[in-house]
Amino acid sequence: MDQRGVLAGIRVIDCGTYVAGPAAATVMSDFGAEVIKIERPGGGDLWRLFSKLPGVAKCDLDWCWELTNRNKKSVALDLSRPECRDALLRLVGTADVFLTNYQRTLLEKFRLTWEDLAPLNSRLIYAHLTGYGDAGADADAPAFDALAYWARSGLMMSVTGTDGSPGAPRPGMGDHPTAMSMFGAIMLGLYRRERTGCGGRVTTSLLASGAWANACDIQAKLLNAEFPQRSADGHPPNPLTAAYLSGDGKIFLLVLIDPEVEFPRLCRILGQPELSQSELFCSNASREANAAALYEILRSQFEAHDLAHWAEVFRRSDIKWAPLPRLDDVVKDPQMRAAEAIVALEHPRAGHLETVNSPVFISGESKRKPSAAPDVGTHTREILEELGYRGTELEALLR
Repeated sequence: MDQRGVLAGIRVIDCGTYVAGPAAATVMSDFGAEVIKIERPGGGDLWRLFSKLPGVAKCDLDWCWELTNRNKKSVALDLSRPECRDALLRLVGTADVFLTNYQRTLLEKFRLTWEDLAPLNSRLIYAHLTGYGDAGADADAPAFDALAYWARSGLMMSVTGTDGSPGAPRPGMGDHPTAMSMFGAIMLGLYRRERTGCGGRVTTSLLASGAWANACDIQAKLLNAEFPQRSADGHPPNPLTAAYLSGDGKIFLLVLIDPEVEFPRLCRILGQPELSQSELFCSNASREANAAALYEILRSQFEAHDLAHWAEVFRRSDIKWAPLPRLDDVVKDPQMRAAEAIVALEHPRAGHLETVNSPVFISGESKRKPSAAPDVGTHTREILEELGYRGTELEALLR
């Protein structure tokens, strides 16, 4: 086992912006890859501005930048200048992965397409994350995850309030799943390179990732399935997969997908074993036809005890459920630490913090301890010197 991480020795150029592309590089950095982020001199990546927008969570640190760009090195290059582009090309010659989510038109402007870079490095994995894919009328359209992943995939209109209004997206909720698709594509590219010795181009898109997230409903629609209609009185179409309120005002989600086995078990712990044998509720068809009545029965039962009671009863009886916590509760959840979903980060200015871990683990392989995200251009001199820049040439380029 390499204590530096399973990807130690892999160099990644993160020439992207915002979240979905750069977050894939973050996952690689967690496993020891060296990630060099290319930013504009001065303001840097536009993602640095997100936490300053109205309506966004505020704190002393730039939380969104720390999350997506931990462990990285920042090199500031103005790619509109030939000498800066030349420096990037030198860097490409040393890299294993070039990762970008720039639109094709921008890559063509800067001459950073796969066709431009492939001749410089035969082993390069060129990873391109797009909004809507490589072909079609919208291939070059600008996209955020709210647009391509959440809205265009149908997810947004599938998750609506009781009045039919669509749910609003949260920051990065489509970017981070799409980043995992990009991470998987890059690792497949690296695996193929191990077998063939050749690099190649790998891609994914926000739209394809959104479609995969919404795949069950899309597949059903592709086969002309009939979907249940939302009831006028607001009760769930299936009370056995629904949210309920406990006696102390806490919400939890019940999910029983094997009702022939699990519904009788639930009825027994509620002290009403005869309920599962009733003609009203003894089959999927009868439970669907009488969903409103069953929902009211279960609702009244669950409101009779607090959540701690139900948590213990459900655990003993193997009833599948989960609390629906607020963020205040989520960040205090000890299971988050036990599952290594939240890990420690020592920040040079803010001290001991915690951050969200990437969701991939390998037995016998450790992850790097997270380090703070860099300021704009922190590592520019270091990397340029490594590439052979010296003296007046180096100073001119830095200026």
